[in-house]
Amino acid sequence: MTKLAEIQEAIQQLPPHERQELLHWLTDEEPVEMLAAIDEADRSYAAEGGVASEDVRRKLKTWLTG
Repeated sequence: MTKLAEIQEAIQQLPPHERQELLHWLTDEEPVEMLAAIDEADRSYAAEGGVASEDVRRKLKTWLTG
């Protein structure tokens, strides 16, 4: 068995939340839960005349990495 096949097999055995964390780490994307929270905040702020989620997403990495 090749190393790649071993890695693929190990990934398939991970629980879904750990696969999601691995995907996030490999792609450097924001987690789905965070994006959903941003969308909810966008809806809430839109009702009150607040900030668009696109603006938040553009600044998010800067805010998180300081």
